[in-house]
Amino acid sequence: MIHGYHVILTMYGYWLPNDPRGSWSDFVGRWELVQFGHPRRTLSRKLLSELTPREVAARNAAQRALVYPAVTLTDDQKESIAEGFATLVKKNGYTIWACAIMPQHTHLVIARHHYKVEQIATLLKGAATRQLVIDCRHPMQHLQSDGRFRSVWAHSRWKVYLDHDEAISNAIRYVEQNPILEGKPMQQWSWVAPYRGLESGRVAYH
Repeated sequence: MIHGYHVILTMYGYWLPNDPRGSWSDFVGRWELVQFGHPRRTLSRKLLSELTPREVAARNAAQRALVYPAVTLTDDQKESIAEGFATLVKKNGYTIWACAIMPQHTHLVIARHHYKVEQIATLLKGAATRQLVIDCRHPMQHLQSDGRFRSVWAHSRWKVYLDHDEAISNAIRYVEQNPILEGKPMQQWSWVAPYRGLESGRVAYH
């Protein structure tokens, strides 16, 4: 039985379909990226630090070829995203067990809900975007046309289904450690619920 999900939401331009680190894509949908190779669909992923200098150069060149600059969040923009998440968590009754909002991607561990995880991810991105606009912190606000903003998010999302207690605990630990591995303090959000195990009565599925 699925009890939760580990979801990664990436910012625009962070993880490309033909990224040398590997990807989840079956095709390269942007003509400006086709010149940099075929999609690299793999189950395993490389870290940036594991790439060769040639691979790093190719990835940097592909990012420069994007129509819009790749998005890297400031601390203020991360706070706006967190506030947007908080609003939606309260409205829809999500249980979030862990969250790390990084400059170019966001990790979440989310308890099972009556909404599909894909819908939850889409709604979270939308709520975060609305808050960025309200706070006048949208990374692409200078590119708006007719009052509309380019999306700061990649089109899809990455997810892993969590079907037992150890998997949930490991995912939470991984997410909590993410900022620390980049030399930053652990993130603590008031709307993130402590995980107390899957024993009867401790997890409520909405």
